[in-house]
Amino acid sequence: MKRIYIDHNATTPVHPEVLREMLPFLKENFGNPSSIHWFGQQAHNTLENAREQVASLFNAETAEIFFTSGGTESDNLAIKGAVSALRQDCSHIVTSQIEHHAVLNTCKYLEEGLKVTYLPVDKYGIVKLGELEKTITANTILVTIMFANNETGAIQPIEDICKIIQSVNNERSKISRPNVVFHTDAVQAVGKLPIDLKQLEVDLLSLSAHKINGPKGIGALYIRKGTKMQPLLHGGHHEKNMRAGTENIPGIVALGKACEIAKKTLEKEAKHLAKLRNKLWKGISEKIEHVNLNGLPEKCLPNTLNVSFEFIEGESMLLNLDLKGIAASAGSACTSGSMEPSHVLSAMGVDPVKAQGSLRFSLGLNNTEEEIDYIVETLPGIVKKLRAMSPIYKNKKK
Repeated sequence: MKRIYIDHNATTPVHPEVLREMLPFLKENFGNPSSIHWFGQQAHNTLENAREQVASLFNAETAEIFFTSGGTESDNLAIKGAVSALRQDCSHIVTSQIEHHAVLNTCKYLEEGLKVTYLPVDKYGIVKLGELEKTITANTILVTIMFANNETGAIQPIEDICKIIQSVNNERSKISRPNVVFHTDAVQAVGKLPIDLKQLEVDLLSLSAHKINGPKGIGALYIRKGTKMQPLLHGGHHEKNMRAGTENIPGIVALGKACEIAKKTLEKEAKHLAKLRNKLWKGISEKIEHVNLNGLPEKCLPNTLNVSFEFIEGESMLLNLDLKGIAASAGSACTSGSMEPSHVLSAMGVDPVKAQGSLRFSLGLNNTEEEIDYIVETLPGIVKKLRAMSPIYKNKKK
C-alpha cells in the first residue's frame, strides 16, 4: 500500500544528510567534549561547530545558543529559568490560551506562587495585541507567546509584541525596574519562516531538531546576552553552567546540520509547501461540503492546514485515512487520544462539535503534488461514508 505522511508538525523524517553527518559520532567519534585529550577535543570542536550552525540560522551569536533535550526542556528552562532569576522583583507572567502544553503546563505549575494571565486570541487564532498592552503591569516578569501555532499554523505578530515589550522596558529603565523578558516557543516556526534575532528583540527562543528533519531528543534554547537566567539542572559546568549533563554530541551534530540545510532551503521549501497546502485546501473545499478552514492562509505556516469537517468525528476520519495509507492528525501529537476539543480551536471560538471534527494536515520533506491528488481523491469518499452513519447529518439533509 502507498503510504503518505502529512503529519510533519508532529515529527519529521531525518534528512539523509543529517543522518550521514551524525553516524560517525555514534561509532568511532565517541569522545566526551569535557575531556582534554584528543578524543575529547575532537568532540568539543564538533560541539562548537554545531553551535555556529544553529546560531547562523537565526543570525544570533554562538555564545547565545544552549543545547537541551528538545522543545519541552527549552520551554521549561526559558520560563522557569527567567522566573527563578527575577521573581524577587516581579510576580506576573503573560502567555496565551493557544500555547503548546510545554508552555501552558509550565505556567500552570508556576501559578502556585505567581499570577499568570492567559491572553485570548481572535477567530483566526492570533493573539490580541490590545489585550497584551492592557495586561502588562509593573509586576510582569515574563511574556511567553509562541511564534507559530502547532495545530493551526497561525503566525503570531512577534515583531509587534517585541515593540510593545520594548516600549514597556524603555519606561522601566527610567525607574530602575527589571526588564520584561520575552520568550517565544518557535519549535514550529524554525525552518519554515525566516527569523533574524538581530532584528527581533526576542530574549529567549526555543527550538527542536525533530521538527526540522533532525532526530528526537535534541533541541536548543537561544538566550540573548544579558538576559538573567537560572539553570534547571545542576551538576557539571556544561553549556556554560546553564544546562548540566554531558552533551548529546550525535544529536547536536544532527541539529547543527539540520539548521544548515534549513538555512539553504527555507525560501524554496516554503514556496513548495505553500503550493501543496493551497492545492489541498482547494481540492477539499471544492469536493466536500460543510468544511471550514481554521485560520488564515496568509497568516499561517506554509505547510499547515487545519480543517473542520462538520457532522463527523476527527478520530474516525483519521482511522479511515490510515486504512488508505494517509497519516494526518487531529491536532497536537502530545494530546493524541484525548476526547476533549482542541484548546486551540476552543480559544478561537470554534464550536466544540466542529472542533471534534477537525483535522490537521502538515506537509514536509518529500511530499508531492501526486500525493495531494491522492488525498483529494480519497477524502471525499471517507467523508461521505462517515456522514451516512451520522444521525445529525441525516436530519440536516431532511
